[in-house]
Amino acid sequence: LLLLCYTEEAAVIVSGLKNTDVFVGESATFTCELSHPGMKNVQWWLDGSPLHNNFVTEISEQDGMIHTLTLNDVACHDSGTVTFRAGSLISSAKLLVKGILLLE
Repeated sequence: LLLLCYTEEAAVIVSGLKNTDVFVGESATFTCELSHPGMKNVQWWLDGSPLHNNFVTEISEQDGMIHTLTLNDVACHDSGTVTFRAGSLISSAKLLVKGILLLE
């Protein structure tokens, strides 16, 4: 009988966050995939400020392994570093929100 026991220390990031460029008013989505479910203390941050689920910030997970953050209706001041943390695992990427130049 082979019993596999996963611990948080054994978890790894299979696919980390990717730098994302979007225009003002668009949505920006970041995804991080872990090697197995059950990680505790999962948290998203934008420039050091913790993010919480609301109508602008959508935080979800699929199968406990694929963690997704969607920032809706972004503004220029949302540009910065997005960080995903699960236990001791950390992945970061840059969000660049570009303004729309209107030509007369």
